[in-house]
Amino acid sequence: MAAGRRRSRRVSLPGVAELLRPAAPGPVDPDGGDQRRASGREKHTQKITVYLSAEELLDLERARLALLRYGAAADRGRIVREAIAVLLADLDARGQDSLLARRIVSTNRAEAESASASATASDTPGSLRQDQASETSESAV
Repeated sequence: MAAGRRRSRRVSLPGVAELLRPAAPGPVDPDGGDQRRASGREKHTQKITVYLSAEELLDLERARLALLRYGAAADRGRIVREAIAVLLADLDARGQDSLLARRIVSTNRAEAESASASATASDTPGSLRQDQASETSESAV
C-alpha cells in the first residue's frame, strides 16, 4: 500500500432496498416449497461470528456425524449454510407461519413473560421488608 493510504476497516453493507426485498424464489419444489440453495463449497467473502452453547455445538457435531453415516460428508459451516437456506426459504414461503417465525415469536413471548414475572416480584418491597423483619426478629430470639 502507498504511504499515507490506509485500508478502510469499514464493512460494505447492502442498502435498505436490498435488505427488505423478498428473496427471489428459486426452483419450485414438487412439495410446493421454495428450494433456496446454500452456497456450498466455494470461497465465501462475507463472514459472521455466531456464538453457540456447548450443547448447541455438540448437536451440530452430532448432525455432521449423522450426515457422514448417511454418506453426506459436510463440514459444520456447510451444515449451517444449508440450515439457513432451508429456514429462509420456509420464511419466504410461509411468512409468520414458518418454523423460524413461530419459534422466535414463542421464545420472545416466553422471555417477556419471564421478565414481567421477575419485575413483578421485585416490585413488592413491602413483602420483602416483612420477610427481612421476621428473619431479624427470629435471629434475635
